[in-house]
Amino acid sequence: MDELEKELGRLKEGIEKARRLREKAAGQKEVLEQRLREIEAEIRAEGVEPDRLEEEIARLEAEARQALAEVDRLIPWDLLRRVEENRNAGRK
Repeated sequence: MDELEKELGRLKEGIEKARRLREKAAGQKEVLEQRLREIEAEIRAEGVEPDRLEEEIARLEAEARQALAEVDRLIPWDLLRRVEENRNAGRK
């Protein structure tokens, strides 16, 4: 009987630990689901539907690349290079 009681105690302890673990996981799940709802609300506040987020990111990246290319075209690289060459020539 002593062996049976030990086994029963071990099983009860395992059940209790599993129950506590399940409760902890359920609490974490609730917190994470709430955070997801908050993030989705923030995204919507920016005028984007969460399920279209990747599409919006791609659009913004393309827009940023286009803006950088425009800035690059507006910089007078030839003039800057000549000024730098003149400075270097004057130092020699």
